[in-house]
Amino acid sequence: MQRFVNNPDLIVDDMLRGYVDAHGDTVKLSSRNERVIQRVDAPVAGKVGIVTGGGSGHEPAFLGYVGQGLVDAAAVGEVFASPPAQSFLDAMLEVDSGQGVACLFGNYAGDNMNVKMAAELAEDEGITVKYVTATDDIASSPPETREKRHGIAGGLFMWKAGGARAAMGGSLDEVIASAQKAVDNTRSICVGLGSCTIPAVGSPNFTIEEGQMEFGIGHHGEPGIRVVQLGTADQIATEMTEAILRDFNFDGPQEVAVMLSGLGATPPMELYVLYGKVADILKGQGHQIHRTFVGNYVTSLDMNGVSLTIVRLDQELKELLNHPGECPALTY
Repeated sequence: MQRFVNNPDLIVDDMLRGYVDAHGDTVKLSSRNERVIQRVDAPVAGKVGIVTGGGSGHEPAFLGYVGQGLVDAAAVGEVFASPPAQSFLDAMLEVDSGQGVACLFGNYAGDNMNVKMAAELAEDEGITVKYVTATDDIASSPPETREKRHGIAGGLFMWKAGGARAAMGGSLDEVIASAQKAVDNTRSICVGLGSCTIPAVGSPNFTIEEGQMEFGIGHHGEPGIRVVQLGTADQIATEMTEAILRDFNFDGPQEVAVMLSGLGATPPMELYVLYGKVADILKGQGHQIHRTFVGNYVTSLDMNGVSLTIVRLDQELKELLNHPGECPALTY
């Protein structure tokens, strides 16, 4: 494995040091916990605090979305591992201004357990914490058990909706409702063409044979729906788009937001090739694309692959999506 690393076991600490140096006008390390990234001006007086967190290796998620109009603090875990409860708690303590804290995170067992523990500890400190989990990965569970689905790249829209509502002065319950509405109207699916390598392991954590692809692969390499022969970009984009549209089961043309995120090793050139077909399909069915995001928004180390996310919009979600925001990974 050839990588830009010092000690592979310390790569997260090295990353955080460089990240704060690069974006010191926006974020800083918590004085409570060196695995918490927070806004330099947190807590913001009179505003509900927004916390997220998760394993490293998905950059720019999660720390990249700490900034104005989005997330106030992020708990940072080891590569593909949940941050401990103490890190979530310290993030909550750093952002609370007396209006309560909304914790918006992906639906994974470790994160669920640690957030719930942190919320209980925060309550002992007099802080009201409520949470929403992203469940946009349609491959991870069928529609009848949507609540079991994992959160992948579509979590960005949960952070954007909740962060915007908080920036507008919304109450904790209003922030939670807006974030949940984004989750309820977001679907994603991934396709993997090649594995990723955890630095401390030094070898690929799964295998996709040459000439094949894994449809529905998870962000950590979780098995997908099926392994099939590699298709053309148009064939792959069509299958991904149709899978999401089937899951939505729209009753007519909708206004939507669309995101194509590379998983770490996919060139932007290929993302735009895929997006061209996605847009053709959506427009051909009468859907209106309100906003488009193409780039590396939520990755998986050096995995060769892509995630497609579609969000059904109404006037409220459009307003939240369009609300100004600025963080290292996204500027409106």
